[in-house]
Amino acid sequence: MISALRASIFQAISPKVFYGWVILAVAALIMFGTGPGQSHLIGLFFDPISQELGLSRTSIAAAYGSATLIAALALPRMGRLVDRHGPATMLSIIAFGLGAFAILFSFATGWIYLAVGFAGLRFLGQGSLMLNCANMAAQWFDRKRGFAVGLMTLGFPISIAVHPPIVQWLIETVGWREAWIWLGISTWVILIPPIILFLYSKPSDVGLRPDGDAVPADNSPPPPLVGYSRQQALRMPAFYLIIAGMSSLSMLVTSLHVEYTGILKAHGLDGQTAATMFTISGISAAILMPMVGRMLDVLPTKWMYFSGLWVMSASLLSATLVEGLVSAIVFAVIFGLNNAVTMTFVGFLWPRYFGRKYLGSIQGTGQMIMIIGASLGPLPLGFALDRWGAYDGMLIALAMIPLGVSAAVAVLMPHPKMPEPDEQAPAAR
Repeated sequence: MISALRASIFQAISPKVFYGWVILAVAALIMFGTGPGQSHLIGLFFDPISQELGLSRTSIAAAYGSATLIAALALPRMGRLVDRHGPATMLSIIAFGLGAFAILFSFATGWIYLAVGFAGLRFLGQGSLMLNCANMAAQWFDRKRGFAVGLMTLGFPISIAVHPPIVQWLIETVGWREAWIWLGISTWVILIPPIILFLYSKPSDVGLRPDGDAVPADNSPPPPLVGYSRQQALRMPAFYLIIAGMSSLSMLVTSLHVEYTGILKAHGLDGQTAATMFTISGISAAILMPMVGRMLDVLPTKWMYFSGLWVMSASLLSATLVEGLVSAIVFAVIFGLNNAVTMTFVGFLWPRYFGRKYLGSIQGTGQMIMIIGASLGPLPLGFALDRWGAYDGMLIALAMIPLGVSAAVAVLMPHPKMPEPDEQAPAAR
């Protein structure tokens, strides 16, 4: 019955507009729905959990970091499941699981329960939902992939802008436990209906071509999917250059997210003004994501990647130059561009260099390493504050990491080249 209803919805929409744009709109909604598994929402619960359960902030942070690592290690398996069953099927299962974990998290009683709960939320929300959305956008768009990924990822900065005030109000009104129950129920209500009613994993499932290209009059089948297997990708220098750059971006963006207000307060801003800069960064990211995506479509990928790494260094260095409101706004806008670059690159680079045939397996491995990098992100700046009482020296040192990777990209990064069909190897199971 659901399949018939989904087919009738497709038949009603498809003659009027390329259905890939509908897929993209649902994917953006799912990106918004990753909130219960993201740091900008989970971090709001640290204080009330600490007060009620008698756990230190350090022990809660340790549970969170350990859970993030465990979630990362499970992502390659999720990638293989995506290749086998398709993102549309997997997303319905993941959305149900995320809502269930959010509700179960409301019953947390100790450190072990917290760690298991964090692991489930991070694996399903921050890891699996994002991986599947990026995979689906890559399947439906080819020439317009960068622009499509830029639109899809708009859901994430909207979550940054919308989720924290709502969740903070829930915590203050009904308490942190009931807040998680409402987050679980809202996840089911917001995500599951559009997933089961609108989504198809790839355009060939409904007789379409990527980007809305015309189907030949003889209705011949689409060209076969091409792409390197995970084993082939692991033997290519491009894989390790992408991993090096994206892991450094993931780690350093997380560092700035976690210490954002602390850095600005250390440079003389009051807490409320510092928090407002976060909003400016979110708005900037939302405005710039489609622009960055469109640039990825029309400019050489290698040099866009190179430039994105320099933007990361500029974010870190501009944080050290904040002296008042104007310079804080400049930093906030640069960091917004940094977020736009990081989010679009995640969905664009893997299919651009390795194709779509075994994309899930390659994405799963790559995202695992990126999330491990993200789990390490808060450590350098936290260490600097504890050891030296200031952030700036460490910020300058960290800015050298993406600059070093960019030099390797400039010298060693090849231009993308897809294999011929007879060069493809079977994927590992």
